[in-house]
Amino acid sequence: MQLVTRKIIEWDNHLTNKIRLKPSSKMIWRLSTITAHSGDSWYCLSVLLVIWLFAKNEWRSIAASMGLSTFILAIIVLIIKFSIRRKRPVGEWGEIYRSTDPHSFPSGHATRVFFLTSMAWSIAPIWFAILLSIWAPLVAISRIQTGLHYLSDVLAGVLLGWVLGKLVLVLIPTMILWFPWAF
Repeated sequence: MQLVTRKIIEWDNHLTNKIRLKPSSKMIWRLSTITAHSGDSWYCLSVLLVIWLFAKNEWRSIAASMGLSTFILAIIVLIIKFSIRRKRPVGEWGEIYRSTDPHSFPSGHATRVFFLTSMAWSIAPIWFAILLSIWAPLVAISRIQTGLHYLSDVLAGVLLGWVLGKLVLVLIPTMILWFPWAF
């Protein structure tokens, strides 16, 4: 079993290093760092808050559902991260992530963006779900490109986010009962 685990870790490290960018390619590096940041929880929640504040139609409910669910997701991801405690890949970029959240498994960003995408396919207009479906993989891959995550961190985040995005839909009626003013 240890041999299999070691082989998986070697494979993961090898593929991660192939995907990782060198900061010397300035334009691509800068684009990748911007994309990596676009999946930050504060950014996602801020966008949802602005939509919620100014929307008067179905978008208010969509933003409320996604925003409240994102808080639930954050707790789940933190519990997993602090249970597994996998260190991030060695690197210099992303000090804010490295100091405030030293654990990399699963990628919170990948989990979050695929969670929102998964929800969008069930509760939002199709154009919005398509937009998130383009954005989510870009965020996920940029987390590897910038050296903040291993490939397996991101793949686990994609799977976890998608599954939890579908499961949380069951909680929306309860959220409406508990927070009717938000909807």
